[in-house]
Parts: sequence; C-alpha cells; structure tokens
Amino acid sequence: MRSDIVKKGSTKAAHRALFYAMGYTPEDLEKPLIGIVNAFNEIIPGHGHLRDLAQAAKLGVSAGGGTPIEVPAIGVCDGIAMGHKGMSFSLPSRELIADSIEALAEAHALDGLVLIPNCDKIVPGMLMAAARLNIPCIVVSGGPMLAGRYQGKTISVSQMFEAAGQYESGKISAEELDAMEHSACPGYGSCAGLFTANTMNCLTEALGLALPGNGTIPAANSGARKMLAKRTGALIVDLIKRDIKPRDILSQKSFENAITVDMGIGGSSNTVLHLTAIAYAAGIELPLSLFDSISAKTPYITKLSPAGTHHLQDLNEAGGISAVMHELNKAGVLHTDVLTVTGPLEDRLKDAQTACPDVIHSIDNPYRKTGGIAVLSGNLAPDNAIVKESAVEDDMLVFKGTAHVFNSEDEVLEALLNKQVHDGEVVVIRYEGPKGGPGMKEMLNPTALITGMGLKVALLTDGRFSGATRGACIGHISPEAMEGGPIALVENGDLISIDIPNRSLQLLVSEDELVKRRQAWIKPEPKVKSGYLARYAKLVTSANKGAVLI
Repeated sequence: MRSDIVKKGSTKAAHRALFYAMGYTPEDLEKPLIGIVNAFNEIIPGHGHLRDLAQAAKLGVSAGGGTPIEVPAIGVCDGIAMGHKGMSFSLPSRELIADSIEALAEAHALDGLVLIPNCDKIVPGMLMAAARLNIPCIVVSGGPMLAGRYQGKTISVSQMFEAAGQYESGKISAEELDAMEHSACPGYGSCAGLFTANTMNCLTEALGLALPGNGTIPAANSGARKMLAKRTGALIVDLIKRDIKPRDILSQKSFENAITVDMGIGGSSNTVLHLTAIAYAAGIELPLSLFDSISAKTPYITKLSPAGTHHLQDLNEAGGISAVMHELNKAGVLHTDVLTVTGPLEDRLKDAQTACPDVIHSIDNPYRKTGGIAVLSGNLAPDNAIVKESAVEDDMLVFKGTAHVFNSEDEVLEALLNKQVHDGEVVVIRYEGPKGGPGMKEMLNPTALITGMGLKVALLTDGRFSGATRGACIGHISPEAMEGGPIALVENGDLISIDIPNRSLQLLVSEDELVKRRQAWIKPEPKVKSGYLARYAKLVTSANKGAVLI
C-alpha cells in the first residue's frame, strides 16, 4: 500500500507512535488509510450538515475494510461573498482547496480519498486535487437545498438577488422583501436551482467520479444522503483494491460526456472554467471549440431555475442525472463505454428511466435542439466569451445597443441604484477578469438588479456570472482588459452587436480607430498589491484556459 511508507519498518516507529497518540490501533494501520476530506463549516449553508455525511462515509470505509481519517477543507459561500471584495476570493479559493488537499494527501501518503464538498468552488477544487494526485478518489456531496415557498410559488436564493432590484424600483415593499428573505432558503444544501454548485455536483456523476444521485438527492433527504455516503465509503476501499485511479476514469470521453450533460441540462456557465481546469489537472486539453461543437448537437431537455421553474428536487424525482443521460443517449451523443467508479457507464444507464416527462423532456421534444451554453467570438472577444444561452429570452438573443462602460462592479451597482442605466444599452464591466479583478468576480448583483428592475439591457464582462444569473449576460471575455484585450478599448456610446445564434460578439468600431485607442491605452495599476490575490494575479491564466495557476 502507498501508506506503508509512513507505517512500516523500524524507521517508522516514531510515525506509528504518533498514530497511536490519536487512538489508532496496530490493526488500523494494517488497513488502507482513507482521507475523509470534509468541507464542513458554519458559514456555507450547503456545508453545515456535512459532519453527518462524513460520519456515514467513515462507517462505510470501516465496513469496507479501511481506516477512515477525517481531514478538513476550506470553502467560500458565493452568495455571502457576492457584491463586495469577498467575491475576489471565490474563484482563487478553488486553487487553495486543490493545493491543500494535494499537500495533505502527499505529506501523509494516504491511500485514497473520499471527497465531501457541496458548493461552488469546493467541488471543482476537490476534483482538481483528485486529478493531480491520481490516487483512488470518490466524491459524495452534501446535496441540493429544497426550494422555498412564498405566496404559493417556489423560490430560491436567485429570486432574493432579483428582489433587491424589485425593491429599489418600487415593485415590492420592505415588508414583502423581509418575508421573502425568511422563505427563500429553508435549510441546508447547495442553493436549490441549477446554479454552479448543483451543476458541478451533477457533472461529477457524468464524469464518473460519484455514485448516481450525488447531484440531485436533496440534503433534506438525510436518510438517502447518509446511505449514499456509506456506500461511497465502502466503494473507495474497493477502488483501492482494484487500483482504479481518477485518471483511469477522467478520460477525454468522460469530459465530453460531462460537457454533453452540461449542455443538455443548461448548466452554469462557470462549468466551462471548472471542467477546463479539472481536465488541465488530468493532463487533458479542452478547447472552447469543443464546448460549442458539443452544444450544437446536444438537445436541451431540462429547464431548471433560473431558466425555468423546476428545481433540483424535481430533477431528482424525475430520475436524476442517470435519467438525463439515458435520454441523451438516445440521440447518440454520449460515450457509454467509459469507466465510472461503479463500472462501465452503460451498466449504470440500463435501468434508468424518466419518471416526470414534464421535468426531463424527450429528445424528440426538447426545449431547444441545441445546448444551454454558447461560445461567442468576434473582434470584442478574440479568445472567446461564454453565455448561458438557455437563460436568455428569445428577444435578446440578437441585440444591438450602445456601450455604457464601467471599470468595476462597484461602479455599475452605483449607477443602477441611481437609475443611470437605461433600456437599449450594452453594459460593459471590465477589469474584473482573473488578473484584473483579481479573482474574476461573479456579477450576480448587477444582473439581478437589472432583472428585478425590468431593464432591457445586455451585459458584457471579462469577469464571470453566477449560475443564478439569467438574461443576455456574456462573460469570460478573453483576452481580459488587464491584458489589453479589446474590451479595454470600448468607449461610451460605441455600438456593440450581439448575435448569440450565430455566436458573434462585435464592437462596431473601425480597425483604424481601435489601433489609435490601443496606442493610447495605459495599463492600470493592480487593484491588489500584496497577499494571496496579488500572487494569484501574477500566476493565473486567462478565462479561456480555465483560469488555472501555472
């Protein structure tokens, strides 16, 4: 076993003594040492219940013949970090999570890992660590939050961000806002819609590194969640015995499956960043052109919040991701011969079926014939941009408007609250990319205010958007402004053309004028000059490369 280097032989007497100090027995040290990487904390609603899942996973490991060793992982709640400088730490925390797990597992020569995340950057951070380490790993997440109820309708945190705009525009009262606050998030779990956390947990199934149900069984269904964790704990021991490692599962084909499922369910645009980064850790390149080519042939068959009214609990009732993949497979867009932690994918899909056809449409009756995410290019985004096409209203898919330029998220928030943004404009938020932000903040507050206020505008940024965002919101514009990308050259009043069906994003300014502007452009001083974010900004790649550190 890999862990023998910390527990076998006379030179490891001190090592064994340290294990005995914690209550491990000699018999425990004869078994595989399994890290239970628990991201429990009391600041993320999706993580507040993870102690129970960790305990269930430990029981599973013990029953399977391993020795469980619980260790921590950090996390950031994107919802609480939203709209202030804290959001600058969200995406960079992904690298901290991956680095710390890699360091811990290597330093102690653990034989395998059960990874217990739930929200936003914690899931991809753990998957990046698994790909780097390439020791047996399996994921069991905390599960989605139930949707809240308000005035007879289901709501979630995305409606709360939009409610701020409704309040500021006088559409709801302070009392109504308060009542909604107390109804939207009824308990533990990753926020109820198909936002980044739930999308990534679903894609962990599609990648093959989690058991069926990982992405959709609600956190509130604690019995089913604990059962899943126990089975996951037992399975990791079996994976060690059979020497099945993440890179045996994370193949080119499995990433293509994950992209396909992402397109089929209309997942968060952040998944483009995360899948690219996980693939990079596994030694696989995922060009953005691959996302677009897969989108072009994948029917969009679920319409979950924020694009629709269904939530993750509805998808779970309908059969979950296995049912989605079973339906998509009818279109011939999946590789069913790939390996998962439970064996070939084709075996997993044999008994899958759709229980609620109003939630999971057939491939013959999709919401759209193409996938939920689109990759745009043009002279404003030479290295591409990303939009969640499934969350854009039909009348905004093609849009032309005058630019209203802001050099930070704070500037646009102030303008929105002061009623200085108007219908027909293209709001441009720049210097919020991986280097410029630094940290590539999510722009949910501006987009939610725009939606809540009922403004008909498009929004472009070199930053990114929350999975809860809806509307004509185009992010990941590359190269970013801090690197002198064309978005840095846009001026107020410029005409911008957006054509999502034709994948085009154009700044309607002559090339001669752009040359003059480029010659006059002066790179601004970094917003942060010390600490982790300063180091991050120096090392991070562009969004089209996954915003990974090199």
